[in-house]
Amino acid sequence: VWTAEGWLYPAVVLDVFSRLIIGWSMNRRMTDELVIAAFRNALVRRRPAPGFVFHTDRGSQYCSKRFRALVTGSGGMQSMSASGCCYDNAITESFFGTLKRELIHHCSFMTRQQAQSQIFRYIEVFYNRKRIHSAIGYLSPEQFEQEQFKMAA
Repeated sequence: VWTAEGWLYPAVVLDVFSRLIIGWSMNRRMTDELVIAAFRNALVRRRPAPGFVFHTDRGSQYCSKRFRALVTGSGGMQSMSASGCCYDNAITESFFGTLKRELIHHCSFMTRQQAQSQIFRYIEVFYNRKRIHSAIGYLSPEQFEQEQFKMAA
């Protein structure tokens, strides 16, 4: 995300079942710290059972020893896209396309803080709670999860 101060890079952890963004982080550099922070936020929010699968593309930040150790140390298994195959990570790529189309391309951000604040609101107020998805029955991610919890009870 371009701002007058320079680039701001977002990273997200998306629950593929519900499309809910369960962890996210932003930083001026695209490093393993960025994705580690997003992953840790997701762990706090979800506390997944051992054996969960965490799928990523082959970005260097996801290949770092520190990130891989965090995933396995949290009880997870890391899955990575095939080289050059964007379809393996289509749901996350779709989220970023939607973020650009619905927010980023309509804004000029003066500061990184301004961009971060707007992206936070987009994710936590709009995308997770209000934005409907055809793949989950035209419900928002939070509505879909609530329906799933009701059916499981």
